[in-house]
Amino acid sequence: MSSLSDSGRLPAAYLRTGSASFTEFVAEHEPSLIPSRRGLPPGATIDAPHGTTIVTLTYDGGVLMAGDRRATMGNLIANRDMEKVFATDEFSVVGIAGTAGLAIELVRLFQVELEHYEKIEGTLMSLEGKANRLASMIRGNLAMAMQGLSVVPVFAGFDHQDGIGRIFSYDVTGGCYEEHDHHSVGSGSLFARGALKKLYSPGMPSDEAVRIAVEALWDAADDDSATGGPDVGRRIWPTVALVDADGARFVPDDGVAPVVDAIVADRRGNPGGRRGGGAS
Repeated sequence: MSSLSDSGRLPAAYLRTGSASFTEFVAEHEPSLIPSRRGLPPGATIDAPHGTTIVTLTYDGGVLMAGDRRATMGNLIANRDMEKVFATDEFSVVGIAGTAGLAIELVRLFQVELEHYEKIEGTLMSLEGKANRLASMIRGNLAMAMQGLSVVPVFAGFDHQDGIGRIFSYDVTGGCYEEHDHHSVGSGSLFARGALKKLYSPGMPSDEAVRIAVEALWDAADDDSATGGPDVGRRIWPTVALVDADGARFVPDDGVAPVVDAIVADRRGNPGGRRGGGAS
């Protein structure tokens, strides 16, 4: 953004009192920088990489979000180790599905939006406020979605007031819906959601939630070619984030690898599901 005037000072627009929304400020003064303001020519199409499956579920005192690492472009694998789960601030995360480039740009703008609000207001935005702010940004992308460049994220965070993790899903029009216990988005979501329904139990510890999330992604990859399961040969594991009273943090690869190894061992000779129905 061109910000200095001929005198070397910031333009007056930067010095006026306004709202705590960075997105509204940019939309007013440099609208071309907003992802949703850049459309395709009439009749044009674009074949861009797409992110696929994200799963999220609550555990005792928090919420977990995990994403596979595959991006597809038509019938091709565009990327095998793409990151699809991002920390948006200290106590929330977002997972992306849909057009990858637009989704990542929207997430980065959302991260700045929350940081800007915190600096202006001197406090964190409420979890519902964050969810609704993301909804308005998705709503602004509707014109692009109508051209096939949709962004459909899932948002989760820790609610300090209630001391629990909460999950919010969206549609392409910006509709925001609170989900309970677990949810999944993306091309493999149907299969992942079926796995979550069978494996989820309320109040589980975080380590069991990690196992269930990886199993759900495994089941999604088993039936959906656009979803990449744990890649044992390349040692590429799903991205797993935990959010609770201690903040948002990512499970390192050396923490996910033993979970994958345990699932491989349990499913050897029985690839359709875990043995015995219990967590190992």
